[in-house]
Amino acid sequence: MNPSASGWINKFGQIVNTSHESYANFVELYNALRKTGFVYGINTQVPPFIATQHTLSEDEKAKINLVVGLYSVFNLENPKTPFDAFLEAIFAFYQDLGIQQISFLHKILTGKKTSDQLEKLIDSRVYLEDNLISKTFNSIITNSLLFIDVLVFKKYLQQKTEIRAYAQNLEYKTIHITYHALNSKEKERNDERLAQLFGASLTFIDTTSQRFDGSYREKLMHNHSVWENHYFLDIACLSVWEDNSLDYRESEFIFGIGKDLGFEKKQISESLEEVTAFFDMNAENIPFLKDNNMAMQFYESMSKVVNRLILRNSKRLQKELSESAELVALLSKSTVRDLNAEEKKKIQNQLIDIFKSIPSLAIFILPGGAVLLPIFIKLIPKLLPSSFDENRIEKTDN
Repeated sequence: MNPSASGWINKFGQIVNTSHESYANFVELYNALRKTGFVYGINTQVPPFIATQHTLSEDEKAKINLVVGLYSVFNLENPKTPFDAFLEAIFAFYQDLGIQQISFLHKILTGKKTSDQLEKLIDSRVYLEDNLISKTFNSIITNSLLFIDVLVFKKYLQQKTEIRAYAQNLEYKTIHITYHALNSKEKERNDERLAQLFGASLTFIDTTSQRFDGSYREKLMHNHSVWENHYFLDIACLSVWEDNSLDYRESEFIFGIGKDLGFEKKQISESLEEVTAFFDMNAENIPFLKDNNMAMQFYESMSKVVNRLILRNSKRLQKELSESAELVALLSKSTVRDLNAEEKKKIQNQLIDIFKSIPSLAIFILPGGAVLLPIFIKLIPKLLPSSFDENRIEKTDN
């Protein structure tokens, strides 16, 4: 599955319809999404039942994790419901949430509801900047508060009224916890980057209108949703632990917040241990922790993009050439006997693919072709060989 190419939502639908993997309850889902980094807003992997052919970028992981979270919540509330019903529910959810008032989503949410439209909707939620250059070269490109969408969708499926006010309340508490957690420690450059990342991810509130006083603590004490509180505690732990240390002031703050949220000391310690393990495993891959200057960031980002595209497209071309070997064998057979209908169909399909490969190969060998080719795939997917379509769903005879 390739979340940067069209058709990936349908491919995801096929995977979840045929896979026996599912989450028995929200506990399992939360723990799985925390392991991927999605809960922390730092996507380092995707759930193991999602098969991918290539190394995924952080934004691609974010898109997959968001859809996994939303679909799994829907499936827990509506087991054994067709995938199309999930699509309809998601469009209704984002429309009721009022996202169209903030972005170009008005056209998507009021038009025809298709999987292609959902792909555009997911893109708009994941990327902080709707700009090709920033998506390609900025090391901080993804919305770090996407797990709030999952929590709000969970609430929406149970109670559809005042859903936007509910989302605003979650963002308010999250950003205030982050702000005060960072202020409980000595400031470092990484703290500023984390604060900027979370601030840029806000959708429903404006930080300039926030007083950032202590009144948020009273709201926490009256918050009775267990999983919201787990999320708030994990975000607080993330904010104080990114420097791999915990001094007295930070410890006092975390255990105070945990107490306000209704957790025992053991549960608070477990949350800190989870964050510690996450950082120990992924610190080198977390973009905002890297202390590179802008030129080095640009170079690293450019190198990663080009290397990834070359790897993906070279494998596609190799696959196309290997599939063409069957064509030669079938043509040889046709000289000594009549081919059956299935063999004739294979010849027809592979000849068409060869003709499609000619412009693909021409683009690929041009200077910068490794970058141009995926853009060509996205703009004119039907003019490319079948091996370039990683999201193709094979039709069965059933």
